Amino acid sequence: MAPFQKLLFFSLLSYCLSSSISAIDVSRDGRALTIDGERRIIHSGSIHYTRSTPEMWPDLIQKSKEGGLNTIETYVFWNAHEPERRQYDFSGNLDLVRFIKQIQDTGMYAFLRIGPYACAEWNYGGYPVWLHNIEGIEMRTNNDVYKKEMQNFTTYIVDLMKKEKLFASQGGPIILAQIENEYGNVMGPYGDAGKEYINWCATMANSLDIGVPWVMCQQSDAPLPMINTCNGWYCDQFTPSNPNSPKMWTENWTGWFKGWGEPDPHRTAEDLAFAVARFFQLGGTFNNYYMYHGGTNFGRVAGGPYIATTYDYDAPLDEYGNLNQPKWGHLKELHLLLTSMEKVLTHGDVSSIDYHNIVSATIYSFNGTSSCFLSNANDSADATISYQGTNYTLPTWSVSILPDCKAVAYNTAKVNTQTSVFVKKPNQAEDEPIALSWTWRPEHIKHTVNHGLGSFSAKQIIEQKAATNDSSDYLWYMTSVHLDKDDLVLGDDLTLRVNTTGHVLHAYVNGKHIGSEWSQGGSYQFIFEQKVKLKKGKNQLTLLSVTVGLKNYGSFFYDTPVGLGGVQLVRNHSDGLKIIKDFSSN
Repeated sequence: MAPFQKLLFFSLLSYCLSSSISAIDVSRDGRALTIDGERRIIHSGSIHYTRSTPEMWPDLIQKSKEGGLNTIETYVFWNAHEPERRQYDFSGNLDLVRFIKQIQDTGMYAFLRIGPYACAEWNYGGYPVWLHNIEGIEMRTNNDVYKKEMQNFTTYIVDLMKKEKLFASQGGPIILAQIENEYGNVMGPYGDAGKEYINWCATMANSLDIGVPWVMCQQSDAPLPMINTCNGWYCDQFTPSNPNSPKMWTENWTGWFKGWGEPDPHRTAEDLAFAVARFFQLGGTFNNYYMYHGGTNFGRVAGGPYIATTYDYDAPLDEYGNLNQPKWGHLKELHLLLTSMEKVLTHGDVSSIDYHNIVSATIYSFNGTSSCFLSNANDSADATISYQGTNYTLPTWSVSILPDCKAVAYNTAKVNTQTSVFVKKPNQAEDEPIALSWTWRPEHIKHTVNHGLGSFSAKQIIEQKAATNDSSDYLWYMTSVHLDKDDLVLGDDLTLRVNTTGHVLHAYVNGKHIGSEWSQGGSYQFIFEQKVKLKKGKNQLTLLSVTVGLKNYGSFFYDTPVGLGGVQLVRNHSDGLKIIKDFSSN
């Protein structure tokens, strides 16, 4: 063979070998995800790159690995990456590629939930408001206008990941992807169009050829080859709709989000560990904590309305990335133990013993070895059982794990990790008075309102999302009325009545603040009423409507109006309130 031919041959051989070595084969069967042909137990945790900073990512991911995880999950947020149609942003803490590569550099897998509807207590569920304002669109249903936009963004993200070789099939860390999100929870009101839509989602996602499995969470009728998965506090009773799909838990809620003025949510380490152990006892092999690190809702990204800036979530890593003990340590022990039992849990024959009163034993046997779970799901009484001639006491609401079916190595109700308490102290700047320098700037109304047109006039009240395109939380509504000296509107018994869905309202008459009000008690609309006294001549009525996060969940949540619904001047009359002037339309 000529030297050049030999060189070419060996170069091609080297390339083929390196390609085959770097590529990772990810599949699934009825027991588990398989990676390069081996069934694997997946311990995953949610870390949203947008809720922390790039400087925090290495430490957060490393602490997750040290906590016994092997996978990091994140949503992809459409409105963050495409704030204006066909204008994309992956800068700063939106650098998704950098985040995924950091996961890979730490030696972990990634689970990419593209959606692109996210929920996630994120403003408008992750949808860009410009999407809602496209003519002829009906979102999250079998609508061609919407499907075109959804496919465009999904394809954009997939192509970006492919370009950087981040899918496992290319040697990257992404072993799993998700299309749509919890659609089964809200699907009913969409009727047949919803069923057609979810089938289209599966076909579209599958056509992108990413080389790793797709999941649909909370979607019992997920079309093949989609894997339907469970979200919730407990998923031990969940059964996949397809017997050839593994039992997977995509959202195991470590706590909960916080609303404005509400107490900090809390889920005990014992209860969370119990839920995980029960899930693996009854055949689960993939568990993702939502959240493992919650982080912070920076800027205007919090949904709701009235979801707090903190997204701590009582997660194993707190808002700032510190270990939340004992939760982090108690779960770490569980992860390491379950991983040591990986072969028997994913290959073993399974048998069980019912001790009644929701007390049970599950035995996994493989190649002459056995591992056991002893479970007491009674929440009010301990239990003592006999197994293979030995008595075991099971605390209430707990699972004992015996990797050799003899000695208890772990009980979910017995916490060995010391509790950590962080005390917040003022920094030096707060202890010692220093001269402060303040700057301020006006809000750039011309860039936010009415698609860049700034202030404008209309003959009727405009819905706030349509006017601001969600570039601002604030919208001023202004009108004037001219009164002659004998006008009936003059008088002391006049009331301004405003029907609003805008979360917060500040009202002014002739430049004077007359009152403010905000929605309460879980209702996001209210009627503002305030006595007013108008003058002869020109009267200026100014109303400032404020949103505190756009709704992010529910059937047709995106159609929920915000802003003023009606503005009237009313007066008490013998037969009830009489409308003197209606400003809602002219």
